[in-house]
Amino acid sequence: MTVVGVLALQGDVREHLHALAAAGAVARPIRRPDELDGIDGLVIPGGESTTMSKLAIEFGLYEPVRVPG
Repeated sequence: MTVVGVLALQGDVREHLHALAAAGAVARPIRRPDELDGIDGLVIPGGESTTMSKLAIEFGLYEPVRVPG
């Protein structure tokens, strides 16, 4: 069973959760770093990037989901 998280800070979170479930995945909203454990993938819904980064920092999610570059 594939478990996919949806970063639930802003954007069309509910719509993404429904679409993933319709595709046969178990979908979970992700609001805290500990919720990243046990997921196979992460969807980051569109939104205003400055707001998304500020919220990710505030909720402690920025570093755990940041792609090194």
